[in-house]
Amino acid sequence: MNSKTLIIYQNQILFNILNELFSKNFKIIFCGKKEYEKLDLKNVNNYLIIVDDDYQFNNQLIIEKFPLKIKNLLEFINITFLKKNFKKQSEIKIGTYVLNLNSREINCGDKNIFLTERESNLIIFLKNSSKPMNISELQKKVWGYASSLETHTVETHIYRLRKKIKETFGDEQFIISTQNGYIIN
Repeated sequence: MNSKTLIIYQNQILFNILNELFSKNFKIIFCGKKEYEKLDLKNVNNYLIIVDDDYQFNNQLIIEKFPLKIKNLLEFINITFLKKNFKKQSEIKIGTYVLNLNSREINCGDKNIFLTERESNLIIFLKNSSKPMNISELQKKVWGYASSLETHTVETHIYRLRKKIKETFGDEQFIISTQNGYIIN
């Protein structure tokens, strides 16, 4: 089964060409306006809609200049799929927040905060933990320190991160302190 789906919108000639040449590379679907409205794209994991004008679809790929070389079109399609997958893999959803691993920023709605590498590592570690993590575990796993070291590094980082999140998002419950350690709410 093809993991990539191309939906060709209202261009039968392009559909015929791509279907003949690349049906082994992609699942290719032709649709007009009525057919598009019937498509259930929630269950389609990785798709692009190829259009020749800006229709404001999600995941649309606009091809403005015809004629074009098939080799260039295939390259353009593959690059678009790669970019889409890269972006998808670099974003982690944490409740109402989205953490972008590439830019190391966390956002909620139209507000965002730039994080240090350590802050983003701390958030990822706490998000992936199924239980609260105590200071010595965080020292070992996030900082790489021996637990016998007497330091307030973890507490200081968590304090500063909580402060950033509270000032920008007004959220005082993002990282919660429990008897057993820290956890992401």
